[in-house]
Amino acid sequence: MMKEFFTRASRKTGLAPGTIVHVGEKPPEPVRVSVIDYDADRVDERENVSVEDCSRYRNTPSVTWINFDGVHEVNLVKALGSQFGLHPLLLEDIVNTHQRPKLEDFGDYLYIVLRMLSLHDDDGELVLENEQISIVMGSGVVLTFQERSGDVFDSVRKRIRDNRGPIRRSGADHLAYSIIDVVVDNYFAILERLGDEMEVLDDQLVDNPRLEALRKVQWLKRMMITIRRSVWPLRDVINNVLRGDVKLFKKPTLVFMRDVYDHTIRAVDMTETFREMLAGMHDLYLAQVSNRMNEVMKVLTVIATIFIPLTFIAGVYGMNFDNMPELHWRYGYWFVWLVMLSAGILLLVLFRRKHWL
Repeated sequence: MMKEFFTRASRKTGLAPGTIVHVGEKPPEPVRVSVIDYDADRVDERENVSVEDCSRYRNTPSVTWINFDGVHEVNLVKALGSQFGLHPLLLEDIVNTHQRPKLEDFGDYLYIVLRMLSLHDDDGELVLENEQISIVMGSGVVLTFQERSGDVFDSVRKRIRDNRGPIRRSGADHLAYSIIDVVVDNYFAILERLGDEMEVLDDQLVDNPRLEALRKVQWLKRMMITIRRSVWPLRDVINNVLRGDVKLFKKPTLVFMRDVYDHTIRAVDMTETFREMLAGMHDLYLAQVSNRMNEVMKVLTVIATIFIPLTFIAGVYGMNFDNMPELHWRYGYWFVWLVMLSAGILLLVLFRRKHWL
């Protein structure tokens, strides 16, 4: 779990700026390139397209979405970047998969980095995967680079195929907005699932605070750190677009981007709220454990206090001096038992009246 926080960027130490070196995990599946080329009247969708064939979509009047699954093949990334005239520093950031969300304006095209999160069940344990999505948006073309196959963009593809909404009548900026929007919406699905886990965990901490619950609190706190690192910088990215400094986003699309900004703020608020709740759960666990320990110590203290006078009496009459008259008294044994039982019962009554038991 901790490897997502400590990245190994030492492989690039001493290299010249713009040197393209892959940093991140290498997926087992090969690189796969898919293309969706569309306008208001038609859709042309292709799978397993070669990098060389992508050059034909560079200056078309339609909108083209080229999706690149797998950035570990550096030569293929360089080849695609060469066809679309991408800056070497941009290509360097694409293959370095530990970038924070950001926006860079290269004039003719934009470079946007997002963090795509996915939550799935692995043998009864929830696993949060954090993947970098690189978006290059130019005039009439959008390039997306993913670390591995599988994404949350099926709803965008369906809208293009079915001609739902304004996406087919709009430009590449609306396609880029749709990709950003679905990534942000997916944050809510993850946050709601983790919120359900927190509700169950809160009940467990109140009823039966166990060490497994504390481990789950720590696991959820790490999850929230990952989500926070994905959402907070994205707020600044969208805010830069809304300020009007980015000319490739047209005015009609900025209306939709304001809605994404609102969603991002809500995701930030939910993340911070959950982090505070988890901090409270951690304190609740410690308080519950401390209370249980206090209860145990109170019971042991009461038992020890009751036995102190009994031990004293037993110790006195265990000395066996010859001049102790009770030793030869016919009812001495029963008298000592009566005194000890009376002392114990008296102390129990006293503790009950003081609400110590």
